[in-house]
Parts: sequence; structure tokens; C-alpha cells
Amino acid sequence: MNSIQSDPFVRNEREKGIAARSDRLAALFAERAALHDREGSFPFENFEDLREAGYLALTVPQTFGGEEASLYEMLLAQERLAKGDGSTALAVGWHVSQVLQMRIKQSWPPKLYADFCRSVVEQGAMINQFASEPSTGSPSRGGRPQTSATKTGGGYLLTGRKTFSSLIPVLDQFTVTAFVEDEERIGTFFVRKGPGVGIDETWDTLGMRGTGSHDLLLDGVFVPAEERIDGNEGDGRDAGEGMSDHGGALLHIPACYLGIAWAARDFAVRFAADYRPSSLPGPIAELPHIQQKIGEMEQERITARTLLYSVADRWDRLPEERASMRPELGLAKTVATNAAIRIVDLAMRIVGGSSLSRSLPLERMYRDVRAGLHNPPMDDSVIAMLARRAVEACRKGTNLAE
Repeated sequence: MNSIQSDPFVRNEREKGIAARSDRLAALFAERAALHDREGSFPFENFEDLREAGYLALTVPQTFGGEEASLYEMLLAQERLAKGDGSTALAVGWHVSQVLQMRIKQSWPPKLYADFCRSVVEQGAMINQFASEPSTGSPSRGGRPQTSATKTGGGYLLTGRKTFSSLIPVLDQFTVTAFVEDEERIGTFFVRKGPGVGIDETWDTLGMRGTGSHDLLLDGVFVPAEERIDGNEGDGRDAGEGMSDHGGALLHIPACYLGIAWAARDFAVRFAADYRPSSLPGPIAELPHIQQKIGEMEQERITARTLLYSVADRWDRLPEERASMRPELGLAKTVATNAAIRIVDLAMRIVGGSSLSRSLPLERMYRDVRAGLHNPPMDDSVIAMLARRAVEACRKGTNLAE
């Protein structure tokens, strides 16, 4: 509870409750994280704990019995959850963030949306959207999916392969992007596990080994016409973004990596305060070069958290500005991810050679935070977006001066 009371970003009693629940869950997950990382296994028991704690309904509207968490509240929950197990936090983050997007965009058919929200609250249902593919890479780069949707009587037949399908071992339903051939556009479809749906267990990675991000296989999977969720308006180019909220819900990604870095920082600071080599009169925390590293960790962490939570607060309060906030949202992600990598690196320098041991959590955290470099948006895309905005602002300023 002390960490909650001393956290300047926990502002009220509701947020204290959200943070406390995540802290309790994180303590459980931390006990299992090393084994699942070593085995590359999916932590089914963690998701049962999340279900029992009501966490899965975090962003479901109150109308359906959910908590209707704001973006800011979701980040508080996710950051603290990641202190226990980054893989679990990132995986469930895709669920709670997509449910937040659904609530904001309201693009689903009303009955399908209501039924799904109730199933989250009552049965602990989960969801994720699958858009990445082996041949097209990240949908954020604009690639056209090879997964096809062919019209048939009463609906569509979907065929293709999706990669990075986080949560797939525990999902009974998900959304999928596919190219609708006779419309020449991308559609988004609500798919239930059943005939034609398969999993190719390809996920064997350096970090984030417990997200269950295997390949999803679709072979002539039937989706009723009423469970196509992108509608028939527009050209479908934003379908790969998953009911776009202009990128706000994607801040669950940097929150996760900052949570991992938070745990690494805590471990290193405790180690420095307790470790007393025989050559020194006191703990290594008293050494100037160790204090320098601890101070640098704090600098990185405070800077990244301040940016993340200030952007989330503005996004919550000013919905009319969300479309113009993409550069800030992207910046919050890149700053947080790179700060997390730097923090874990500093933590390992403080602990020394023993930080490489699998008996300590730092080497896992070191591998996990690097995965953030490959989550959207990518650093180069954010830099280009900031540059374009700066150039456009200067042009407008010149025109006004004229």
C-alpha cells in the first residue's frame, strides 16, 4: 500500500482500488513468471486469477456491469500488473484496450456488442484483434492482408494466417482483418473458435515468452454477415487499427514496459541497500557511482511516467482533440519503451554479474523490455510523424504571417 500512497499518479480512492488490485495480482504472477518464461508456456492460472478478480471487465461499460475505466485508469492497472509478469500484462492489455476501443468507437452491431460485454462480465470472456501476417508485417505499415474474405450465402468465408496472435490459447472469440475481394477493401470480422480455426504453436522468442502469440490459421471459416463489424462505409483502410480511437488505447503497451522497468528498479535499489561486500564499510548504495545509476533510473522513470499519464489525462478530458494527439501518443510510447530498456540496463549494472543469472528476475526483464521496440508505433514512424507536424505548423505560421 505504501507504493500506492506515495505514487503521485494515483489521484483518488477509485484509482487506489484499481492500483491495489493490480498489486495483489502482480504478487501472484511474480511467483510463476520465471517458470513460464523458461518453458515458454502460457500462464492459464494467471488468467483465471484475472477472471476471478473482475479485472477482465475493467474497461467494459457500467451499463453492462463493467468498471468503465478511463484510459488513465487502465494504464494505472496495467503498469502495476506488469511488475509481476510482463507477458501476462501485455497479453491481457490487448483485451482491455480493445474493449476500451469498442466502447469509444461504438462500431459493433448493438446486439453483438451487448452480448459480448455481458459475456466478459458474467463469464470472463476475452478478445483480441489479429491483423499482422507473415507476408505483410505490421498493419501499422499499411500492408494489405493476404487473409481473404469471400462472400457466400448469409456471410463470408475467411481463409489465411495471422501472426503475433497474443492470447490465442485462451480465447473463444476474436476479431480478424481480411481483404474483401469483390469490394477491394479491408473488412473486420468477429470470429468464434470452431470449424476451420487452428493454432500453429510458433511462439518461441527471446522475450515476452508467455503471451501465447502463436499463429492463427483460418481455413474457410464462416462468419455471418451480421458479425462483420467494420460496417460498409468508407474504404476500409483503418480496419487494421481495430476500431481506431486514434491510438489512445495503445498506451497499454508503454504502461506494460514501464511496469517491468519499475520492478527492475525496485530489485536493484533493494539489492544496493542490502549488499555489503567485505571490502566496504557499508552497502553499495552509499557509493557515488551506484547513487549515480539509481538517480539515472529515477530520471528515466519519472520523465516517462509523467509524459505517459499527462497524455492519457488529456486524452480522457478532451475527446475533441484525440485525432490531433497521435504524435503525443506515439511519443509517449517511444519515450517509455526506450526509458524501460535504459532502466533495466542500469539495474543490471548495479547488481553486477549475478544479474545474468536465471535465478534472478533481471535477465528476464532485460529480454522482455526489448520487445517494446517491436510493438506499434515504431520509433521511426513516431519521429516522422513529429517532423511532419512541425513542418506543417511552420508552414501555417508562415502563411498567417503573410
